[in-house]
Amino acid sequence: METPDAAPGEPSGKIVKTGEEWRKTLTPGQYHILRESGTEPPDGEAYHEFKQQGEGDYQCAGCGALLFSSAQKFDSHCGWPSFYDPAKATNVTTKTDHSGGRIRTEVNCAVCDGHLGHVFEGEGFDTPTDKRYCINGVGLKFVPAG
Repeated sequence: METPDAAPGEPSGKIVKTGEEWRKTLTPGQYHILRESGTEPPDGEAYHEFKQQGEGDYQCAGCGALLFSSAQKFDSHCGWPSFYDPAKATNVTTKTDHSGGRIRTEVNCAVCDGHLGHVFEGEGFDTPTDKRYCINGVGLKFVPAG
């Protein structure tokens, strides 16, 4: 059932699945990123596709929740899709990540708790928020406008 503030096809509540259930609906790459907090290699196929995509929305590849929009995307030249703000902030959560021997801010889908990437602040990008949501393209599904 959809709620009035949910986009068509967007989940209206929290999605919880077992690892086996996720494996049945995600590709191995999506599973690694979204469920195991993996990172895709920089400058991969998903990044090059991202650079070519026009107007539209970016949904979670795991659950379909609206996460980002082309209106907030920019090319940070880092090798991963970048956004300066979520399209629907209630669908994006952050938490402190101590992995890899450093402290970063991890970005997750609030609906299915899928790992999306990290957000960085104060890097000097000419964006309204001075934030860079560095997101694994494999964890996103692009929906063209219209």
